[in-house]
Amino acid sequence: MSRHEHSRQAPETITIGIITVSTTRSAETDKSGQWMKRLAEKEAHRIIDYRIITDDRHSIVKAVAATLDRNPHILLISGGTGISPTDVTIEAIRPLFIKELTAFGILFAQLSFEQIDSAALMSRATAGVIGNTAVFCLPGSMNACKLACRELIFPEIKHIAAHLAS
Repeated sequence: MSRHEHSRQAPETITIGIITVSTTRSAETDKSGQWMKRLAEKEAHRIIDYRIITDDRHSIVKAVAATLDRNPHILLISGGTGISPTDVTIEAIRPLFIKELTAFGILFAQLSFEQIDSAALMSRATAGVIGNTAVFCLPGSMNACKLACRELIFPEIKHIAAHLAS
């Protein structure tokens, strides 16, 4: 089945959860999380969960489980993907994947390289599937979220949802 056929079979409304991992952001200062919410709503998707949590493995796993209980098609997690000792989003999420979308990290790094040169080598953005939900772990910066959402995730969002629904 082609990409377009899958997209036609996708749910009319894609449901999305958004989790921001940060020890400093609030709903008022979470620019990337708020931007992802606005983009999703602008494209007629439905936000079923939005939360900000601390960069702690237990908190991340607990928040992901709570969001997944609401059965979103897509879960966007921003923050905690860097290389500092406190960045633990990838370590918390990767063991939960039943499938990993390995091309996402590669494509994101390639697109990042075009924008930020060799600093892209520090990207640990990753994606995978937990249950029937595609989960994307993105850097917390606004530019990184915009790049991932505009260039990779949202153009394929219905295609992804259709695959996971079948």
